[in-house]
Amino acid sequence: MTEHAVKTITRLTRAICWLALVCLLESLAIFFYPELRTFFRRTPAEQKATAAAVPAQASPEPSKAEQLWSAPDPAGIPAGETGELIRYGKELIVHTAAYLGPQGSVRKISNGMNCQNCHLGAGTKAWALNFSGVRTLYPVYKARDDRMVDAVQRVNGCFERSMNGVPLDTASREMKAMVAYMEWLGKDVPEGSKPAGISLKKLAYLDRAADPEKGQAVFMTYCQSCHGADGQGRLNDKGNEYMYPPLWGPHSYNDGAGLTRLSNFAGFVKNNMPFGTTYEHPLLSDEDAWDVAAFVDSQPRPHKDQRHDYKDLTKKPIDHPEGPYADSFSAKQHKYGPFRPIQSYYRELAAGGKP
Repeated sequence: MTEHAVKTITRLTRAICWLALVCLLESLAIFFYPELRTFFRRTPAEQKATAAAVPAQASPEPSKAEQLWSAPDPAGIPAGETGELIRYGKELIVHTAAYLGPQGSVRKISNGMNCQNCHLGAGTKAWALNFSGVRTLYPVYKARDDRMVDAVQRVNGCFERSMNGVPLDTASREMKAMVAYMEWLGKDVPEGSKPAGISLKKLAYLDRAADPEKGQAVFMTYCQSCHGADGQGRLNDKGNEYMYPPLWGPHSYNDGAGLTRLSNFAGFVKNNMPFGTTYEHPLLSDEDAWDVAAFVDSQPRPHKDQRHDYKDLTKKPIDHPEGPYADSFSAKQHKYGPFRPIQSYYRELAAGGKP
């Protein structure tokens, strides 16, 4: 082999090695930074234009989940008596029935459900009736009561309606603890602001009435495995609180509770149920959510005297299931819909027209 041939082979070998090294480095870069994949696949002119258009250290847009309120780290609960009260408040929210249920160790004033049966994750989950706004938004005007309502009165409203019980002593350590925990959760929320992800994410009204029969099929497919085919929930081994709450019957929320309004129930179910669902990854369709709400709320439950609710009937929610009403729509339509005709009626009324 001539000297020239040896030099040619040597140069070719070096070129191949350099090419292999470049390919290896590119592969490693794409492995650790996948967003570079399209950059490396562009022409040199396109790469130069992209590099000029994108500023160095550009931050990605925050995701939808990151924009919502999130609860503070429990490790930040202060020490001392204040911290003890906050921790006790959380315990009461999670295990309400063990302390205040039919077999409660402190008092026996409620139906056996726990606050977090509705306020999921001890009141920390987005679009699941979290407590993020308690500190900054209360007291607030409630049309149902026709007055300003503070956090203590709101808690007792839940005891009387959602927990079908009697009010908790407002001066009790238990009441102070629950309010302390709720207010601690919203400690970083700016004064007067409404946190993103508070309350429920409401669904658009259907063009039809919600259908309890269709809802029963949804319930048997997705809900009965936890709540039971009879809707009576599942107690823990001690029998003193519900692992999964009853959705109707004597131990469920009464007909004065907020979940008897289909818009509330459908919004809650769509973004939180079956267990493990999130608003980012819902399992049920909107129609399924409305229909299963209609099925559950068509079942028997305890009655709450509501004669003194909504002194101004024009402020009564259009999906409130119990009359009287300030219009001529039937009680059945107010309960199951379709709701858009009722909505249009009140919009015209508010605008000063004749519906």
